[in-house]
Amino acid sequence: MNIIPKRYYLDDFFDDFLTASDSTKNSMKCDIYEKGGDYHIEMDIPGFEKKDISIESDNGYLTITAEKKDEVNDEEKNYIRRERTYGKYQRSFYLGDLETDDIKAEFKDGMLKLTVPKKEAVETKKIIEID
Repeated sequence: MNIIPKRYYLDDFFDDFLTASDSTKNSMKCDIYEKGGDYHIEMDIPGFEKKDISIESDNGYLTITAEKKDEVNDEEKNYIRRERTYGKYQRSFYLGDLETDDIKAEFKDGMLKLTVPKKEAVETKKIIEID
């Protein structure tokens, strides 16, 4: 006698059409470009609020962190499927010597836009004469 396990018919539908691959789940995709003497970073951070995002600068590295805590479990909810993930996501970029006081950040509609002024390069090359 073959025993067929109990299945929900909607599982196949959701698996085929709505499941995102690991490479597309909250990976903080971004574009970085130079324009007008500044670096510009445009990063997709969908599903987060402004309060969930922090930006730090340390030794030439700019680190962007987005953290979302798990929602409080509601006993009245009977989940059929739960795919949204919660946790901490982080990206770091080395931009060299930064003018941290002049960095501008804007977060709107799931997109973080940063403008980072480039610091003027100081000539460090020096020719030393031999005695």
